[in-house]
Amino acid sequence: MTPAEKEVAELCVELIRVDSSNYGDGSGPGERAAAEVVMARLAEVGVEATYVESAPGRGNVVTRIEGTDPSLPALLVHGHLDVVPANAADWTVDPFAGEIRDGYIWGRGAVDMKDMDAMMLAVLRQMVTEGRRPRRDLVFAWVADEEAGGVYGAKYLTAHHRELFDGVTESISEVGGYSLEVDPSLRLYLIETAQKGLAWMRLIADGTAGHGSMLNSDNAVTEVAKAVARLGAHEWPLQLTPTVRRFLAEVSDAFGLPFDPDDPAPVLEKLGPLVRFVGATLSHTTNPTMLEAGYKANVIPGQASAVVDGRFLPGYEEEFFKTVDELLGPNVRREFVQRDIALETTFDGALVEAMIAALKEEDPTARAVPYCMSGGTDNKTFFADLGVRGFGFVPLRLPAGMDFAAMFHGVDERVPVDALRFGVRVLDKLLLNY
Repeated sequence: MTPAEKEVAELCVELIRVDSSNYGDGSGPGERAAAEVVMARLAEVGVEATYVESAPGRGNVVTRIEGTDPSLPALLVHGHLDVVPANAADWTVDPFAGEIRDGYIWGRGAVDMKDMDAMMLAVLRQMVTEGRRPRRDLVFAWVADEEAGGVYGAKYLTAHHRELFDGVTESISEVGGYSLEVDPSLRLYLIETAQKGLAWMRLIADGTAGHGSMLNSDNAVTEVAKAVARLGAHEWPLQLTPTVRRFLAEVSDAFGLPFDPDDPAPVLEKLGPLVRFVGATLSHTTNPTMLEAGYKANVIPGQASAVVDGRFLPGYEEEFFKTVDELLGPNVRREFVQRDIALETTFDGALVEAMIAALKEEDPTARAVPYCMSGGTDNKTFFADLGVRGFGFVPLRLPAGMDFAAMFHGVDERVPVDALRFGVRVLDKLLLNY
């Protein structure tokens, strides 16, 4: 067992035990303590890193390892140090205890994404300790605030410290590289090459305020409610982007099914719980999430509002908003709470070939397939603005039947120790040989 394999679980546990919950309103503990763990572990092996605090407690760590060939562009490997909050009463174990049980590390961040943070640390520490150098410069970044939009993390770094990413043209980060077992002779590894766009929209209606006992044909609550109902009930048509079409074709072939682009249901059934990751990428979605109106039972308010979480497919943004506005009607206006682009890259090139080779060297049954993510990561949100081509690649060989989708932001989040050890072996080969 390599040094990285031996220590990756310990590093993951150490990071989980640091509560870096991000509540999105500035009230959380921040990422400084987790960043200090990273800095200390890097310093132990003589690695100098840049610590950037974008606001009190919001810590980011970036370091660069020089490659042997300065003519090659640099590769960015990044992970976020913040986690979503966890209600301990709902969990089987303390979500910040980092308990190892039944071969799994349990705790908030075990898959999102202190597992990758630990894998990055373990691989880098081994590389430096053994005196091995990669072919190209590697930029490692452990960033803040991904779970609340990246304002204090990737956004701040790319706006104020762009020099840290000089020469970077590609990146790898979260929500990809995990396995789906078809049978003992074949595992599919899903590599994220696309992400849906984001449109958190506040819907607003103005009306005539008045007494709740009187007739009122200009009720703002009614107008917003009707618009929310129309958006929430709208059945968006099936639209297969190039990434999703190829993914479904690959999965169909793996399971020996005919591929019918007009009826992907038989393929989706084979995905099991992973359909939650993939199913939402076959169309746009608009899910109402918040309602706000009024202050007293017998007072008709002059304004009412709602929030809708909209996600649009790469290449179809204009069409998405046109339909949204038609569904809203003339009496409801919208404004953005947050808006972000959709992104899609092709599943080809030297980095893709290197990822596939590294996977197959550790798992001869591996077959890599591209997929689209229904959410978003720092790969899209800010690093794309620097011209960086991003992929989701956290290599994990998972047990057959594991409900991996449920681990993201879920209760009893956990990751197999063996999957982390597999991951560091794959990452080591990729980062040294690419």
